[in-house]
Formats: sequence, structure tokens, C-alpha cells
Amino acid sequence: MSTIQILSYIEIALSAGLLIVILLQQGGSGLGTIFGGSGGESYRSKRGVEALLYRVTVLLIVLFIADALAIAVIGSK
Repeated sequence: MSTIQILSYIEIALSAGLLIVILLQQGGSGLGTIFGGSGGESYRSKRGVEALLYRVTVLLIVLFIADALAIAVIGSK
């Protein structure tokens, strides 16, 4: 297997992980919350599982972007 193939499989796994973690996060955030419809709920601190899911989401996003950049750099050579 080539490096591009391995990175592509990692990209697919990261995508699936991101999808699962995002779907596990609490609901209640519709389009209205983007414009301040949540009544200040966005300013509260995250605790417990919510904080863990948030950190895992950020980590997976960073890894996803790094993997995509690696595929682009290696693929251009």
C-alpha cells in the first residue's frame, strides 16, 4: 500500500469519527441559536461528557485538516 492510500483510509476513519462525535453532542442548537436565540446558553461552561465531546471534536478536526494537507502535499509530488 502506498502512503496516499494509507492517508486516505485515515481520512475516511477521521470522517466517520467526526460524524459520530458531532451526532453525540447535545441537540437544541438550531439556526436560531446562531443569531442569539439560545438566551445566553452559549456562555456557560462545558462539563463532563459535553466537555470531552467538545475536545474530541476539536482534536479530530485538527487531525482531519493535517491529514488532508498531508495528502495534498504528498499527492502533488
